[in-house]
Formats: sequence, structure tokens, C-alpha cells
Amino acid sequence: MSAGSGARGHRAVVTDAGAALPIAPPAAGPVAIAPTTSSASSHESAVASAGGTVGPLDAEARGLVWLDPRDPAGLSDALESAPGVGWVQLPFAGVDAFASLIQSHGDRVLFTSAKGAYAEPVAEHALALTLGTLRVLQKRARARSWATEPEGVSLYGRNVVVIGAGGIAQEYIRLLAPFEVSVTVVRRSTSPVDGADRTVTTDQLDEVLPDADVVMIAAAMTSGTAKLFGPAQFALMKPSARLVNIARGGLVDTDALVDALRDGSIGAAGLDVTDPEPLPDGHPLWDEPGAIITPHQADTPEMVAPLLAERVRLNTAAFLGGSGSGFVGVVDPVAGY
Repeated sequence: MSAGSGARGHRAVVTDAGAALPIAPPAAGPVAIAPTTSSASSHESAVASAGGTVGPLDAEARGLVWLDPRDPAGLSDALESAPGVGWVQLPFAGVDAFASLIQSHGDRVLFTSAKGAYAEPVAEHALALTLGTLRVLQKRARARSWATEPEGVSLYGRNVVVIGAGGIAQEYIRLLAPFEVSVTVVRRSTSPVDGADRTVTTDQLDEVLPDADVVMIAAAMTSGTAKLFGPAQFALMKPSARLVNIARGGLVDTDALVDALRDGSIGAAGLDVTDPEPLPDGHPLWDEPGAIITPHQADTPEMVAPLLAERVRLNTAAFLGGSGSGFVGVVDPVAGY
């Protein structure tokens, strides 16, 4: 359903409003948009509506809206051809593909991401995977005869562990509220999260896994979180526990996940992301009856385009303001997200 049909439409979940910039405010000037895509016109309109000027990717460019989430080499070439660019808007919340560029240019270029912009559609998908795995839809969808054994459990009153505390995690927690679950958030700090019963730090992850009925991963992919879930973590979980991952496939050791599903260490997994990705034909996860796999489509282009355009508008306005205030989705070049 499109936004023009009278539907509410998705909204951003902003978690870093007013965050300090890691570098001095970038100098305002023309904003380039690259590479050319079918959605480029909406981003041109967003720049214009903020009072900005869209220009070519050349020596005069001072801002860059980069629209290809899978081409870090292309962005590197773009920054080389436009050395005056001081602000880059990236198209996804996850910026792990651009990690080396952010590290090497972060002392002079401000990078902003789409974090929080797509929180609502992705959290909605995470809830669908949660309910689907609890109600054993991964088995029902494969069935070719009428089942006689009752299976499936309710989400009501369960213990849910949410890894991450960004916009997706916060929206997922909001969606869980009617089910009266107990929510534990695992994040870098112990700062409380609205709707969560408790917050623990990442080094306490193993302590909270044994009681979890559902574990939902919404953390950033960094060098420190790669394979956050491996054999040791699956061994701690209940045989009935469900794992949901809508963040990055590399946060989970895929071989360990396959083993955990096969030997019954966990009950099921709902995955919108995998490692490797795309998941190759013939990979054992495809045949694993405990897995629901969707092809990294928790948000579709139709959902994303207006949300990214609004992020471009907001950050263009902040860029033109020159004071450094008002930027949303600021990337910390040290933390990597």
C-alpha cells in the first residue's frame, strides 16, 4: 500500500537527536547525488525542499548523497573525484560495508546513515518472524499433509532479549507491548531503554540467554560484534528458544546456527539476513525445518524511498545551517556505526 493511498505511512524512529558531531561542521555548498537511480529524483527534491542546490560530483561539490549500499569502491572513487565533499549521506542504517572508508575519511568527512529511518518496517518484519517461529510457521509452510500433533506457543508473557538499542530495537519493543512480555535489552551501556524491564551490557549477554524465549538481534555489525552468536551462546539457550536476526548475517556463526537447529539446542530461527548473503542454493539452512528465511527484504524500495528522502531533507537543512546542529544518524568513525 503506497503512502498516497491514505495509509499512515512509516515514520523514522530517531535515537540520536542532538548528538555531537565527531568533527567540525562541514562547509555548506552544492550537494551531489550518486549514482543515478530511479529514486534519485525524490532525493533531488528533498535537497531542494531544504533550500539546497543539487550539483554535479565535481570539485565544487560539498555534500554527497550516496545511494548504492553495496558499492564502497564507487564511493571511494566519488570522494577522490570530489575532494571538497565534507558530508556524505549513506543509504542504509548499517554502514559496515563502508567501514574502511569511514575510518580513513572520518577525520574530515561527516558521515550520516539512515539509522532509525527504516525502524518501523524492519521492526514489523522482526515481529512477524517472532510470531512465525513461535507458531511453527516454518514447518507449516513446508507441510504437504495435515498435521495432527499440536505445536506452537504464544508470545504473551514470554521473556524477550533484544540485542541493540537503536531505532529498530526501540520500535520492536513498542510493538511487543500488547503481549505483556518481559524485555531485556543488551547494549554497550546500561542506560535504560523505554519499554524494557532491564538493560545489561554486552559482556552480560551469556548471563541473560538461559531465560530467553526469544532473542532478537538488532545490533550494528562491527569488528567487535562479528559472530556474537556462536556455539557457546546456542548451548546456553533453551531448546524452545527462538532466534530472530534482522541486523546482519555476520553477527551469527552460520555453521553453529545450523548445528543448533539440527541438534535441538534452539527451537527455531527467523532470519532476514544470513552469512553468506545471498544464501547460496543448496545451503543446509534452506532445508532446515526450524528456519524461516526471508531475502533481506524487511524493508522494500517502496517503503524505503520516502524515508530516506526525509532523512536527506533533514540532513541537508542541517548541512546548510552550518552550526553542526540538527544532523540525524551521525556515524561515529570510532565505534563504526
